[in-house]
Amino acid sequence: MYPKHQHLPPEAMGSAIALLTAWLKQRLTAEAFAWFDTELKALQHQPEQGRWFKALGLAPRKLGKADLVPSADERHAADQLRHGLDPTDWSVDQTARICFTLAFYQADDASFAHQVSLLVDTSEINELLAIFRGFALFPHPQALEPKAREAIRSTMRPVYEAMAHRNPYPLEFFDEAAWNQMIVKAFFLDSSVWQIQGMDQRYNTDLSIMLIKLVQERWAAGRFIAPEIWRGAVPCANSEGVTVILQALGGKASEQEMQAIAKVCMSHPDLCDPSVRAAVKAMSWQVDPAGMAWSDFESASYA
Repeated sequence: MYPKHQHLPPEAMGSAIALLTAWLKQRLTAEAFAWFDTELKALQHQPEQGRWFKALGLAPRKLGKADLVPSADERHAADQLRHGLDPTDWSVDQTARICFTLAFYQADDASFAHQVSLLVDTSEINELLAIFRGFALFPHPQALEPKAREAIRSTMRPVYEAMAHRNPYPLEFFDEAAWNQMIVKAFFLDSSVWQIQGMDQRYNTDLSIMLIKLVQERWAAGRFIAPEIWRGAVPCANSEGVTVILQALGGKASEQEMQAIAKVCMSHPDLCDPSVRAAVKAMSWQVDPAGMAWSDFESASYA
């Protein structure tokens, strides 16, 4: 079973703001940080929607858009603050926008969720990336789930990835249907899945059926198969899925695809059909799939 819903309690909001502020102070010029600090304190003192929207809009111009590039210690601190929080892909302006949004919260969960939903409806793409990455920190996160679903339905890969990649929110708050939709959508957007938290915790038969069908459709059309498809297709496969997997191992798939099948089978033998386990065991490999990282299976088409 996937983790229970995580909430950053109201008393931890100050700690979250302090942590993000410390990251920004180390990276901004004195002038840029002074602007950020002034806006932040103004929002904390008087959380007006107009001031919040203005600060969000000005952040890239005032602070720049450089990548945050958090250190190992900073990533650890993020995880300590909120389990699963991973700022690896954040930028400076996104960090500030998340901080401004946390400062806008004034202990009214329903009002805050309404305001964030309104922001999602009216934001341009760069604001959306920041807001969706901040979902795991925001209070009343379950009320934001409809907007999170909008993110993973987006046809814009950066918007999809802001919610799907390095974000604990989907693992904890999506039901099985939404989770499966997110995984399948990755392959229509040529996005990777190794950066999705909780893949190994949420395998299910419906996901396998959906991915096996996608494999069959792409075989029929002579289209590329991303090796990562098999990570979700092999566990919990039904009889039809097992037949397709055995065809893949029999030579219909590329070497990298077969390595992906073998890796997931070796990692989760209890979730894989005995005939698939036997086929994998009978094969010889130039590189042991069990020793490969899932990032090794990322397709060149993702770039």
